[in-house]
Amino acid sequence: MRSLDLDTLANAVAGGAAAIRAITRLEPAGGPGDKVFPPTYVKERNATTKYATEQRRIDGREVTTVLLDSVASQANRFEEALLDGFRRGELPFPIVQVDFSSEEGLADLEQITALQAPHRIADALLRDSVLGGTPFRHTAVGKEVTDARPTHATAMFKYCPTALIFGVWDSTGPKGGLGAKFQRCLVSEIVGIDIATGVKTASRLDPAGIQTKAGPVFKHKDPSQDWTVDPKEAELAKGKPVEFSRSGGDGKKGSPSAINHGNIPPSIDAAAGGVTMSHAVQTTVLSLGALRRLRFQTACSGERLPAEQRDAAETAARTALAALALAAVVYQRDQGYDLRSRSTLVAKEPLVFELVGRDGGEPERFSLSRAEASALLKGAEQKARKLGLGWDAKPITLTPAPKLAGLIRKSRELAASGEAEDEG
Repeated sequence: MRSLDLDTLANAVAGGAAAIRAITRLEPAGGPGDKVFPPTYVKERNATTKYATEQRRIDGREVTTVLLDSVASQANRFEEALLDGFRRGELPFPIVQVDFSSEEGLADLEQITALQAPHRIADALLRDSVLGGTPFRHTAVGKEVTDARPTHATAMFKYCPTALIFGVWDSTGPKGGLGAKFQRCLVSEIVGIDIATGVKTASRLDPAGIQTKAGPVFKHKDPSQDWTVDPKEAELAKGKPVEFSRSGGDGKKGSPSAINHGNIPPSIDAAAGGVTMSHAVQTTVLSLGALRRLRFQTACSGERLPAEQRDAAETAARTALAALALAAVVYQRDQGYDLRSRSTLVAKEPLVFELVGRDGGEPERFSLSRAEASALLKGAEQKARKLGLGWDAKPITLTPAPKLAGLIRKSRELAASGEAEDEG
C-alpha cells in the first residue's frame, strides 16, 4: 500500500474526491469480553442506563451500540495530539495561546492554547486576555479573526487554522449569535458494537469502625479545622449548628460519610455498570466538500488575491488544512485509545486512509506514518506559501488581563476553603 502523497491529496481536495475516511476496529486492552466503561450522561426518564445506547443497522441486522467517545471528545483528542506534535517541533502551524507562567499563583497553568480552550479561538479565556496591553478582541489580530467567515476565511487560516478543521462559533464575540460559524470538517467517533450492559459493585469497611450514629458532624467555625462533633465548636446559622456537607460529596449531610468516614454497605449499580461488546469501531471522516466551501479572498499579507491565482491559492490552502487534519488523526493514533478509567482500547489493524470518490465505487487506500504526515503538512504549507497563504508557526502569546487572573485566583481560594459550589 502506497503512502498518501501531496499531489494525490491536492487532486482530491481540488474536487477529485468527496471525503477521506479511516475506519479502525478496536477491542478492549484486556482482550475480547473484557468490560469497558462508556461516558455517563444524565439518565432520561425511560432509560435503563446512564450510557448513550442506540440501535444501529450493521451488516444487515439491528444491533445495540453504545457511544464510547463522542465527536466533541474525539476532536479534543485530535487537538491534544496536534499540540503535542507542535511542541515537539514536528508540526508547524499557527497557534494562539494565553501565557500564565508569570502570574503569581497561576504559573502551573503554563500556556493554554486555542487547541485546549473549549471554544477554541472564540473562547472567553482568549477574549479576556491582552496582547501588548490591548484586549485581544481590540487588537489587529482579534479584529481580523472576528471579521472572518467561511466566504472570507484567510484570517482564521492565518491565525488559527485548527478552528477551520474542528469548527468554531464566535457566539460570544461583538456580533453575538451572528458571529462567524465554521462547521467541522473532521468528524470522528468511537462506538461499541453489539453490547451487553453490566453492573458495578461498591462497598467499604471502615477499619476504625466509625458508625453513622456517631454523628451528627458539624461544620467547624474555624475553617482550618473543617469539621467537629461538638456543637459548641460549630459554625452557627440562625443560632443553630450547621451540619457538615462537602460540595460534590456523596455522603449524607451531617453524617460521618460526609467526611468520608464510616462503612458503605454493599451496593449494585446497574445504570452505569460498564459494558461488554463484540468490538468497537472508530469512524473518522474528513469532508473535502466542507473544505471546498472555505473561500480565501486575500493573501495572508492582506492583499487581494489576483483573480488568475485565486483558484490555485484556495486549493493550496485547503490542501494544507487537509494535511493538518490527517496529521491529527495519525498523531492521535500514536497516542493510543486510553479513553478514561477502565476504558482502554487497542487497534486491531493498521491505520488506513480511504479516498472516497464523488460517485462511489471502490475507494483508494493509502497509508500515512507519523514522519510522512509531518512531511506532507510541511510540503502542503510551502506550496500554499508560494501562493500567498503561508503560516507563521511562532505562537501569538497573550497574557491574562488582571481581572481574569483575579477571577481564577478567587476561584482557587474558594475551592481550597471548601466553599466552591457545583453549578446547575
